[in-house]
Amino acid sequence: MPELPEVETVRRGLAPVMEGAVIAQADVNRPDLRWPFPENMSERLTGRRVLGLRRRSKYILVDLDSQESLLIHLGMSGRMLISGHTVGDFHHEHPAPAKHDHVVLHLDSGVRITFNDARRFGAMDLMQTDAQDDHWLIRDLGPEPLSNGFNDSYLVERLSNRNTPIKSALLDQRIVSGLGNIYVCEVLFRAGIHPKRKAGQIAAMRVAGLVPIIRAVLEEAIAAGGSSLKDYRQADGELGYFQHGFQVYDRESERCVNPGCTKHIARIVQSGRSSFFCPQCQR
Repeated sequence: MPELPEVETVRRGLAPVMEGAVIAQADVNRPDLRWPFPENMSERLTGRRVLGLRRRSKYILVDLDSQESLLIHLGMSGRMLISGHTVGDFHHEHPAPAKHDHVVLHLDSGVRITFNDARRFGAMDLMQTDAQDDHWLIRDLGPEPLSNGFNDSYLVERLSNRNTPIKSALLDQRIVSGLGNIYVCEVLFRAGIHPKRKAGQIAAMRVAGLVPIIRAVLEEAIAAGGSSLKDYRQADGELGYFQHGFQVYDRESERCVNPGCTKHIARIVQSGRSSFFCPQCQR
């Protein structure tokens, strides 16, 4: 499932062509994805001007001049694809309609935004913009890891006395929003912390040190366009490249990248998810 860097990359790709444009026609080609679409979704989108695009955790929020916001969740295989626009000397022609094109937004500029989702684990919803924090998918989310609200004192307090493994704690969206399996594995490797260590037993100084590492990993991943594993693509159809810089994730049995380390990357399963780590460098 796309994590914060992938979703932010898609948002940045969509913003230049969507912001300020009017949705001339919204085609909703099925009644639901993971959950039912909101009532009269096509009518509520058609004719509306896009004021801006934001991201909250792993959700893209499209603010409309109707005082509503369209929430987009990419799910496992969802893609937001742009066609009918020109980048430099290259023009992206509209492709033929595809089987899994579930929602298509025709903009007044001639650009088309297509939400394609083969597995249908994605979602879309409409909500009042000023009531965003009450939406059931958003109301319990923790702070954004790149925001000022996510700092060392906050994380130390939230992890204090917690008996859960640090890997699980960092994946808890109520503690910090947007982190997923890939980037937590990479963060813990850089921090030298074993994924099974109990969060409440890690020294406060080491917990505080996770904050800049989390930010650095996410910022590097965003700069690389995210990580392309299986289905993920950027809004222009290009792959992300951060996977080429993985230090532990998906590198089971490969040599540790730390100088002087002779161990190989190991994998364990925690709560149904693979954790990759170096048994020598992470304690």
